[in-house]
Amino acid sequence: MSSTVTAPDAPRLLFSDLDGSLLDHDTYAWSPAAAWLTRLASLGVPVIPVTSKTRSELLGLRRELGLEASPFVAENGAVVGLPMTWRHASHSADADGLVVHTLGIDIGFIRQRLAVWRERLGAYFTPMSEMSLERLIEVTGLTESQARLARMREGSEPLIWEDSEEKLEAFHQALKGDGLRSVRGGRFWHVTGEADKGDAVIWLIARFAAMRGVRPLTLALGDGPNDVRMLEAVDSAVVIPARHGLAVRPNQSALYVSRAVGPVGWAEGVTHWWGNEGVAPLEPAAPGGRSHE
Repeated sequence: MSSTVTAPDAPRLLFSDLDGSLLDHDTYAWSPAAAWLTRLASLGVPVIPVTSKTRSELLGLRRELGLEASPFVAENGAVVGLPMTWRHASHSADADGLVVHTLGIDIGFIRQRLAVWRERLGAYFTPMSEMSLERLIEVTGLTESQARLARMREGSEPLIWEDSEEKLEAFHQALKGDGLRSVRGGRFWHVTGEADKGDAVIWLIARFAAMRGVRPLTLALGDGPNDVRMLEAVDSAVVIPARHGLAVRPNQSALYVSRAVGPVGWAEGVTHWWGNEGVAPLEPAAPGGRSHE
């Protein structure tokens, strides 16, 4: 957590993991968090997705969630997308109205090194790029169109590890020599460059402070080991329990662990930190809601 003093009335930024946090792990529903999303939008508080999802997946999802005015972080920190209000006038936008900032390593290099280390270590794992579309749908619960978007990687490669813990450690060490790292998500291990969710969040906070002339008050919410650095990079954080049972222990003094899971736990966490600070508290909604299709 930053030691910089932030004024109590400073502008706010909310950074959020998606799968298992703002979105239900199985159904991808988000309606239990809808009231808070509406309230934060009315207050001008950007809700910034920070996710392992691809940029292609996020384009439609941001429209559904009403987050098109907010930046986003894709592929665990490898890709940052900036909307119009977050970019300099001299920066030209792409066809989606975004300036894309790349913090990661080219996907071609990552896949090449994965092939090398699989052969040298004699390790068994399956990268997403080698999965059939049917297998990917089975593993993730995505629709066919969503699964196709999930395969459009730019700076990270998810994989399913199918070998021993001993070889996994050797794999981690081998990747380090290539300037790569592997982080655990809810379903996959994700192989990326040295940039992670925390680096991208720090970069966005600094950009906001430079544009506005004031450091924002920041909150982050997540449920997986790949969220730890993000949770440590902000003023306050929420760990949302997840069914994967993996340890999520950020070095964060202002930490709240929600009782509920998924988007209900997400709403609970936002209410805990910000519900009595200029935002009327909300009761978490009942589980459920529509999935993204």
